[in-house]
Amino acid sequence: MTDWKTIDYFFDESLVENPYPYLEDLRSAGPVVALPHLGVVAVTGYDEAHEIYRDTDTFSSCNSVIGPFATFPVPLDGDDITDIVCKYRDQLPMHEHMVTMDPPDHTQERALLMRLITPKRLKDNEAFMWRLADQQLDEFVANGRCEFITEYAQPFAMLAVADLLGVPEDDHRKFKEGFGLTKSPGTVGAGAEGSVGENPLAWLDSWFSQYIEDRRNSPGKDVLTDLALATYPDGATPEVVSVVRTATFLFAAGQETTARLLAAALRHLAEHPELQDTLRENRELIPNFLEEALRLESPVKTDFRLTKRTVTIAGVEITAGTPLMLLNSAANRDPRRFECPAEFRLDRPNANAHIAFGRGPHSCPGSPLARAEGRISLERILDRTRNIRISDEHHGPADARSFNYEPTWILRGLTKLHLEFDTVDAETTR
Repeated sequence: MTDWKTIDYFFDESLVENPYPYLEDLRSAGPVVALPHLGVVAVTGYDEAHEIYRDTDTFSSCNSVIGPFATFPVPLDGDDITDIVCKYRDQLPMHEHMVTMDPPDHTQERALLMRLITPKRLKDNEAFMWRLADQQLDEFVANGRCEFITEYAQPFAMLAVADLLGVPEDDHRKFKEGFGLTKSPGTVGAGAEGSVGENPLAWLDSWFSQYIEDRRNSPGKDVLTDLALATYPDGATPEVVSVVRTATFLFAAGQETTARLLAAALRHLAEHPELQDTLRENRELIPNFLEEALRLESPVKTDFRLTKRTVTIAGVEITAGTPLMLLNSAANRDPRRFECPAEFRLDRPNANAHIAFGRGPHSCPGSPLARAEGRISLERILDRTRNIRISDEHHGPADARSFNYEPTWILRGLTKLHLEFDTVDAETTR
């Protein structure tokens, strides 16, 4: 491991598989540490990250996706750059998406989204997910083995969001094909036309634009109509493109986060077989199991904020214009908040205090959906399988396991998870 003062967090491949030793070394220097060679101030402390997430007056989300690589056409000079951010934020990547917005724009767009993720809609969606879990398992469970991410986690997460948004079930196969999640040859994100281009989700934008326009012209009694006719808090009707971005945001964020959560949970179950029977016999423990999986392997590894006003946090002065690198993976292992933080504890009393879903106004709006997807998936997988184990053929023997992770500094997720298991007759467990 190279010294944290010089290692390139963004591009050093040695951090991909296991970033935690680096994060622990960085934390040893303090919860908030300037990294001049990266052009950021790193935040590993739980309390400090929590404070920053909630303070939208001081910290902007305009660079949340791109971090220190967000560039403005003018210098960020002065002790308050709020006006500069407001004037030029539309020149930054992803500026049109909710994840990079600040209040009041973010408040308005999030309110539109929350009109869709209601308790009633989530309850209706759960009924679909129970059926969906069995449908996905039916495709491979008799084989006694699978590549879990592509055969279960990704299609399940994608179709759960599709149902939440009211996509007709007759169109679900088209969505699986569009995301490259069918067994027929195809390119992920190619869509019906088979062309990726600069925006791999352009086909999805096109489909939802048609859905919304059709429902506005001919309203029905379905969720897509509710989506099409939803208004902002002030009663104004959003442009079609704004509604479409809400839908595609849910697809992009919801699918990725949930698929990574499911993969991390199944890997842990496969590596600790004693937990499988414990959870089968004590289903009420599954929610806390999932929270602990989220804490230990946070799907969002790194988030960013831009400091709008000079401020002091944990004794460190942070000047206006400084990008903050919020290391959720480190904050969720902060020993000041979590006892023996590197250990997986099924009975951890504060497991759900993690910030895997963020905090404050930008906390993940789909977190109730992700939790329901995880709970339902684990229940049906545990019902229909026994002796879940890691494939030695693909990942090596138990004393020399090998796993590959997505080579990105934003997300933490396995690329493949090959499992083997004994099967149980589906009809006896329905």
